Amino acid sequence: MNVQNKTEMLEFTERGDDRGHLVICEGGIDIPFDIKRIFYIYGSDSEVVRGQHANRNSEFVLINVAGTSKVRVKDGKGNETVYSLNRPHTGIYLPKMVWKDMYEFSEDSVLLCLASTHYDASEYIRDYDEFVEIMNKEGEQE
Repeated sequence: MNVQNKTEMLEFTERGDDRGHLVICEGGIDIPFDIKRIFYIYGSDSEVVRGQHANRNSEFVLINVAGTSKVRVKDGKGNETVYSLNRPHTGIYLPKMVWKDMYEFSEDSVLLCLASTHYDASEYIRDYDEFVEIMNKEGEQE
């Protein structure tokens, strides 16, 4: 299965009137998992690349609640997709075991990250060659 079939763009309910807008995201409903951790990235300039890892157990939804950024997702088998996060009522679902790079942050970017697990440094794969090796071994077993 390639990376386009694993990841998914999500669109959240957006309500608004003359007072402004409200976006609704509920874990297990709009987000395809129960949310265990929330963090956000801001103050990164356009030259910075964040992420650069895969997770063995964690799933994520990334939402640019302000500004813009891009997310490059790789499956370790030569397939990659780039998503532009540029609307605060859309996000990208990233399942476990996909490589992710976040980059081209606008000056006002605030990238909200929702995670399915609590932080555990041991589940991170931070070396791309190791990730490719793991994914190719899994492919051989299928």
